[in-house]
Amino acid sequence: MKRTVILALTVAVSASFFTANAQKKDKKKKKEKVEETMPVVLTTPSDSISYAAGITLTNGLVPFLKQQYGVDEAYMGDFVRGFEEATKSGVTEATKAYGAGINIASMVKSRMLPGVSGEFKDGPDTIQAEMFYKGFMAALQNDSTLFKRGDAEKFFKDRKDAMTNAKNEANRKMGEDFLAANKTKEGVKTTASGLQYKVLVQGTGEIPTATDEVVVKYEGKLVDGTVFDSSYERKDPTNKFRANQVIKGWTEALTMMPVGSKWQLFIPQELAYGERNAGKIAPYSALIFTVELLGVEKPKAEPTEKTAVPSKATTKATAKKKGRK
Repeated sequence: MKRTVILALTVAVSASFFTANAQKKDKKKKKEKVEETMPVVLTTPSDSISYAAGITLTNGLVPFLKQQYGVDEAYMGDFVRGFEEATKSGVTEATKAYGAGINIASMVKSRMLPGVSGEFKDGPDTIQAEMFYKGFMAALQNDSTLFKRGDAEKFFKDRKDAMTNAKNEANRKMGEDFLAANKTKEGVKTTASGLQYKVLVQGTGEIPTATDEVVVKYEGKLVDGTVFDSSYERKDPTNKFRANQVIKGWTEALTMMPVGSKWQLFIPQELAYGERNAGKIAPYSALIFTVELLGVEKPKAEPTEKTAVPSKATTKATAKKKGRK
């Protein structure tokens, strides 16, 4: 986080003249047309090239302001006033600091605060924006009245770790409870590893080995029914990969399925992603997959030097080349 703040400060300071007067904006204003007090007269070639250069170097600036700083085109009048102020009076240490403050506030509000709030979502503690900002400013002003920095960092880490551990334990238990109830259902079989599966369609084709490439269609769900991935939603719903390049539960199931089969898999967390967070899949999640095995492709054998036989053309070319030496 420290590196992020330092980087943001560097960017903010280098572009502070763009935002030094941003707080003066009235959100109810309509798009303003900037009127020049005196007409511009180009009297010399230097005037003309300078004016043209100014126009040329604004190419791409408006999209940049919109993307990087969230500046609405309706407020370009405010931007121009800030620009004029900075070019006439110069960028001082005070205006650089002021501009950096505005930029960092924008970054904290749009990125940092939502990020840390998300980490505490559904937990016993919640992040309150007003107190977050007060703590942020207290650190910048070296105010240790309520917390010394080291104490604050330890307190934050301990509470975050405790909440994460509680979430992980609840997620693990939810998966274990689901699998315990599921294994008693009709048609569900359980292997020695703990993998559960149900045959929806029994194929009669080849059964792949771990090193074979398989062609499949699939849908993946959490035990609460949330779909986190589905090849059926893509333009090309088929996927090809080696059977041992996926999670353990998939590898085990694929090496038991004949081509033409459609199975439902119920995979314990230890045969899935375990303690890892994988996108929409929280740590220690049991998973449910519907898998169709469409085909098998054997790995191609690589030719070795012993089995490679040179062609006649290659032999003649080599002999001719040696003759020139």
